[in-house]
Amino acid sequence: MSLHGIHTIDTAFQRDHFDAAYLIVEEGRGAFIDCGTNHSVPRLLAAAQRAGLAAADIDLLIVTHVHLDHAGGAGLLMQHLPNATLVAHPRAAPHLIDPEKLIAGATAVYGEEEMQRSYGAIQPVPEARVRIVDDGETVLLAGRALECIDTPGHARHHHCIWDTRSRSWFTGDTFGLSYRELDGPHGAFILPTTTPVQFEPEALKASIVRMVERAPEAMYLTHYGPVSDVPRLAQALYEQIDAMVAIADSCDGRADRHRCLTAGLTALYLERAHALQVPLADEDVERILAMDIELNAQGLGVWLDRGRP
Repeated sequence: MSLHGIHTIDTAFQRDHFDAAYLIVEEGRGAFIDCGTNHSVPRLLAAAQRAGLAAADIDLLIVTHVHLDHAGGAGLLMQHLPNATLVAHPRAAPHLIDPEKLIAGATAVYGEEEMQRSYGAIQPVPEARVRIVDDGETVLLAGRALECIDTPGHARHHHCIWDTRSRSWFTGDTFGLSYRELDGPHGAFILPTTTPVQFEPEALKASIVRMVERAPEAMYLTHYGPVSDVPRLAQALYEQIDAMVAIADSCDGRADRHRCLTAGLTALYLERAHALQVPLADEDVERILAMDIELNAQGLGVWLDRGRP
């Protein structure tokens, strides 16, 4: 069942219901938004088939940014989509055309073995098949307008996509993370993501403000799925960005800075989970958020090391 021709695809990265790509279908033509990793490609092609589309019916692959859980499979997927154009942010496009630096950076963090296990061999996209879009530029899917807006804060190579038809944003990581296991009686639980290496708190808040000004009906998150009640969730993000900066400041200069950051973030998220009456024990909340707590702590550490630019 799809609303406004939008299909949520579980890419199966890391675990179920963690990493989503989207397929928009309009007048028998398709656009993918984000694509997961190389290992996700069969799932995306199968989702298109279930929606009644052949690979040749896909006109667009739009990536929100080049982090590998969003765009790692772009090169391989494009090899299966003969008529598709890859749409990318100006800062993202060079890394998709020549992923050498992207691969080297990720390999330095994860190691060769984990790179292969989680992402596979990253494939380049031919430059002739890449369309760079500037802030406010619109691409069309069978006449359906998809507007790309520059949204720094999580990453400087990040844009979000406004779908005029559904009055919704495809938010990548700019509008945070919200896992369905943490939904409670008061709605969705959301948290910002400060994954290394380009967290910028004021830019992130400004990007969220810019999206909320459109009065969207829904936000389609990569992690994970569509959420509504946008004003409440936006307020939760603003509050947590400020709280995370305060945690970073309080841990700065300590010999055990990383442990201090992870402890502070864990306490923040548990406090908010209690306030929202998330229907899980603390240890289950911590288990679901374990990877995000670690990555957020790393990202705050990088932000501190850059001198709070």
